[in-house]
Amino acid sequence: MKTEKLIVCSDSHGETSGLEYLRNKYSREYRFLHCGDSVLHPYQLDIYGFVSVQGNNDYYNAYPMYRILEIGDHRIYMCHGHRDMFFGNYQMLAERAKGRQCDIAVCGHSHIYHHEVIDGVTCLNPGSIWRNRDLSEPSYMEVELEKDQIRVERKSFLHSLK
Repeated sequence: MKTEKLIVCSDSHGETSGLEYLRNKYSREYRFLHCGDSVLHPYQLDIYGFVSVQGNNDYYNAYPMYRILEIGDHRIYMCHGHRDMFFGNYQMLAERAKGRQCDIAVCGHSHIYHHEVIDGVTCLNPGSIWRNRDLSEPSYMEVELEKDQIRVERKSFLHSLK
């Protein structure tokens, strides 16, 4: 079985240096996911090769509110999070994903990195590649999927530039 590789980021808020960095650093074998608030027109995000969803600050309403991605043996519920969880309630996000027969949920919105398994659903939030609200360095995730295994690594954008 092939290992599927994902780069997950969110909340770039019009700043493209992080997106450029990710596309240059990681090979074409990776899939690139943006969990909303890119504040870019879809054609701009397409240039970088990212699949995205609508964030609460995306003006074009051209992105879907959520996506279901089937990658390898996994189903991924992808959303921004502003309508799928409130006040960091990842239980709500897990329930939404599970209701759509997904074993992984990825979101953004909070600008705070999070990785937790709730009721069999792996809930992932890469934080913000622009500015994290907990004052940690801007972050993103590298995710590897292989059969029933999910490996997640937090990556720091600023640290990566050093």
